[in-house]
Amino acid sequence: MDYKKAGVDISAGEEFVRLIKPHVRQTFTPQVMTDIGAFGGFFQPDFAKYEKPVLVSSIDGVGTKLKIAIELGKYDTVGSCLVNHCVNDILVCGARPLFFLDYYACGKLKPEIAASVVTGMVKACRENGAALIGGETAEMPGVYDSEDFDLAGTIVGMVDQPHIINGSKIEAGDVLIGLPSTGLHTNGYSLARKVFEGRMNEKFAGLDGTVGEELLKVHRSYLPVIEPLLGTGDLRGMSHITGGGLMGNTMRIVPEGLALSVDWSSWPELPIFDLIRREGSVPEEDMRRTFNLGLGLVMIVAKDRVDHIMAYLKSREENAYIVGEVVKA
Repeated sequence: MDYKKAGVDISAGEEFVRLIKPHVRQTFTPQVMTDIGAFGGFFQPDFAKYEKPVLVSSIDGVGTKLKIAIELGKYDTVGSCLVNHCVNDILVCGARPLFFLDYYACGKLKPEIAASVVTGMVKACRENGAALIGGETAEMPGVYDSEDFDLAGTIVGMVDQPHIINGSKIEAGDVLIGLPSTGLHTNGYSLARKVFEGRMNEKFAGLDGTVGEELLKVHRSYLPVIEPLLGTGDLRGMSHITGGGLMGNTMRIVPEGLALSVDWSSWPELPIFDLIRREGSVPEEDMRRTFNLGLGLVMIVAKDRVDHIMAYLKSREENAYIVGEVVKA
């Protein structure tokens, strides 16, 4: 008996690292001080632009979207989804990303598949200006089936303390502006998979390809469109619409004594959501609590700044929608 016969192939792990090294190095910023393979990732931040720099961190995964990637044999999008999800989580606090670390766990390490996942992470890290400075790969037979893997990521970013966005300035009368999603992003996949079980290769009217391809669309990063607004004071609050839907996530930042009035008909819903609703006979309340329903990020702004924000978004060719307002509870 040896380690390989027990189910763990050290050589496969070494091959995986060899495959990803040149790609990961492409994400390195001047602040990165170590190469892939060190026991820790060293990052020297530049505080020169900050009055009171505050580090902001978040950790997340992509849920059972991984099961669809496995079924379709398409692995690169979930890596991008992981990074973008984490970027959005700190972005709504006002933070810009600095660096990212990943955790990849599997039943049997297949270097080419794992490398494809990391390639997606690399793409998103480069697009968001984040350095991929480290990660962990764990081969755990007995915990995962041979075809299964899990994925998680940690992001660290920075915000100047005076520019933290936490919803504390939200008032009654403020307006909700929603930005469109690219699909389910990374939430609601257990329900969607149940609805389309055994039908991932089917095509439906309104979709660009098969339902499986639609469900694997990359979770969008909102950093490029939101970053110019950071530090301006125009954003009283932002919410990343993930599990819990628009209401559940946005209420997390609304001060006590206030509530949200949402016009659910004020934005175009992507076809995939109505397809899930109809094919699965899913109650509307479940749809609203489970999915983003076509809006991936919500900004809360003062009423007198709405025209300014909407004009900016139009200049970026961004389809933005006024979807509701803050009211007294």
